[in-house]
Amino acid sequence: MELTRRIETILQPTASEMGLELVRIRFGGEGRSRALQIMAEREDGTAMNLGECSQLSKTASALLDVEDLIDGPYNLEVSSPGLERPLVKLKDFDRFKGRMAKVELDEPVEGRKRFKGELEGLNEDDDILFKMEEDGETVILPFSAVFKAKLVLTDDPLASSKTKSKPKKN
Repeated sequence: MELTRRIETILQPTASEMGLELVRIRFGGEGRSRALQIMAEREDGTAMNLGECSQLSKTASALLDVEDLIDGPYNLEVSSPGLERPLVKLKDFDRFKGRMAKVELDEPVEGRKRFKGELEGLNEDDDILFKMEEDGETVILPFSAVFKAKLVLTDDPLASSKTKSKPKKN
């Protein structure tokens, strides 16, 4: 079993007890810059707070010390997914339907590997339905070919937050 999968297997029960779900685990780097990145969110989809990040970090550190899966020093980084949340699991593509995303594939579909548009959920074969930004056409992207995917910010949320934060003129 791959290292990150073993770490997820060890940490997920504890994260679940805390009401959290592990979004992504990455390990990489060399020498002093080796890092284990754990990204988590609340199971109900609401924002994770600093206290929850801190508690997950302490718990993960203790569990990983006991299991001793990683030789040598590394930095442990625990965070929430943020606004441009990565789409990692199949269910993410259905959960966030209606949102804008970028998807990069390992293999080309319709002659291309990079797509930007709106998630339309999944079909009966668990392929991703994706409405292209430039022409509004829906393409079918196989989940097995996804190399990297994430939500993207759109102008609407940014515009509304800018409007709310501007002071009123007298």
